[in-house]
Amino acid sequence: MPKFPDLAEYAAAIAPIIDAAHVNVHASALKAVTELAETSGVTPGLLSDLRFVFPLRPVTRGQLGSIYRYGGADVQEQVRTGTLVENDGVLRLTTEGLEFIHRLYELHGAAAERVWGGHDLPALAGLVGRVLDQAGRLPGAGSGALAAVAPPYEPEWAAPGVLLFNRLAVLRYHRADAHAAAWQAAGLSAAEIVGLRNGPLRAGIEADTNLRAGAAYEVLSAEERDTLYDGLLKLV
Repeated sequence: MPKFPDLAEYAAAIAPIIDAAHVNVHASALKAVTELAETSGVTPGLLSDLRFVFPLRPVTRGQLGSIYRYGGADVQEQVRTGTLVENDGVLRLTTEGLEFIHRLYELHGAAAERVWGGHDLPALAGLVGRVLDQAGRLPGAGSGALAAVAPPYEPEWAAPGVLLFNRLAVLRYHRADAHAAAWQAAGLSAAEIVGLRNGPLRAGIEADTNLRAGAAYEVLSAEERDTLYDGLLKLV
């Protein structure tokens, strides 16, 4: 008997686990990333947030608006330090920026090994990859944050932990898009959903979010969904 026969219920249950596992690696790497930033004179900022995007493709100001729905992004700091260049509202990575991101990948790989070592990371990364592929094929997936950040940058030398770490990061944007679609359907703005208190309206938006986010997990069998849930839970 599967733990979560309902996809919406599954999406609700696995979302905080995805967040916690993702934060776990960030926390483990924080000291090393801070030292790298200080020695290189680079503020991580956008480079850290979009480490899996910029090496593959440029990012427009419009896309940044979807990625940072609830707050702005400090573009000028990255331009000032020479890691990004901007022309006509399009941001591109410089050689210096790519070098910094490659160092981030190495640090995140080491952190993932510390906190996730001993687990079947390639298998979990494979399951998350399939969910991401499915998410990208769903109606409405051609716009929003997911369209800007997927697929992630995955160089051949990247460790399995980095692949899983970044795929989880991208998957979080799928849920973010689902949430945005839900509060927009309820007639709210970004400022209004941020300030919305608990109550029937918020509960309805969360239920709609889970319904929309759950569709991506349909690509997995019930057994695979349980495997992904249990496997990620062990990484928290």
